[in-house]
Amino acid sequence: MTYTREIITDLVIEAVKELGEEKLKKNLLNATKDTKLYGLGGSLDSLSLVLLISGLEEKVSDKLDKNITLADEKAMSQKNSPFLSVESLSLYIYDLLNSSANE
Repeated sequence: MTYTREIITDLVIEAVKELGEEKLKKNLLNATKDTKLYGLGGSLDSLSLVLLISGLEEKVSDKLDKNITLADEKAMSQKNSPFLSVESLSLYIYDLLNSSANE
């Protein structure tokens, strides 16, 4: 099965908005693909990032019936962190899902 970037971006935005409600972070409630998440200019501290990652892994499992691990050596060793923005995280998940679909 191939997963579209649009579907994955929508899942990431949904998870970011839910985290915004939970953590009372207004800037996350209006998340778009350009929303900065972690790092310079980002809205998340390390604990919030962990919550987002676990929530996203659960969403992907529930809605796409696929198990992924976002916080692994591959993600942490990249020159540009996949956790910088909604768009970079969506692209990372897209690549993970579509590379594992071909295995």
